Amino acid sequence: MLQKLYDRCLNLARHKFSKPFLAFISFIESSFFPIPPDVMIVPMVLAKKEDYFKIFFIATLFSVLGGVFGYFLGSMFLDFSMSIIEFYNYEDKVFKLQDKLSNKAGVFLWIGTLFLAGFTPLPYKVFTITSGFISFNLYIFILISLISRGLRFFIVSYLSMKFGDKFQILLKKEGFKWFAILGILIVLISSGIYLYFK
Repeated sequence: MLQKLYDRCLNLARHKFSKPFLAFISFIESSFFPIPPDVMIVPMVLAKKEDYFKIFFIATLFSVLGGVFGYFLGSMFLDFSMSIIEFYNYEDKVFKLQDKLSNKAGVFLWIGTLFLAGFTPLPYKVFTITSGFISFNLYIFILISLISRGLRFFIVSYLSMKFGDKFQILLKKEGFKWFAILGILIVLISSGIYLYFK
């Protein structure tokens, strides 16, 4: 099933209305859909490299809007939201994180987790829904989503434009590992800067 959805997204990337389709996929991926927008971003940029910034912008904007939709799903439709979280087998992790949010350190833990979910191949939709479920500050949620999603999609768009097929091959083989490493480094550096100036 996932392979069929993946192939369908690749086909949409070649469609003459690929940008509206990218907006749609970016939106629903942030709340329930399992295939990330990167699947469409790379072939779209390869087909029209001069549009890389526009493609990055569309993916970021609609991904964040989809994240806000996921947030409201979590805050208003608990049963439906939990079925999505259970589909990704994250219910135990969500409840463990929720227990840690009672103090300031827990809030910073959630901010770091939310950033990693938006930047790395973790299921971002689980964390958008959970943010609504735990009533996390909506404005901070939007800010972190803009930073994490924007940074990720800019990197994918820019490097696809710059290195073409070589980057596409690298993304398929090592993408999860390198985005995870880079995301963790960003969180650690940001935490270190915050603690230094505190």
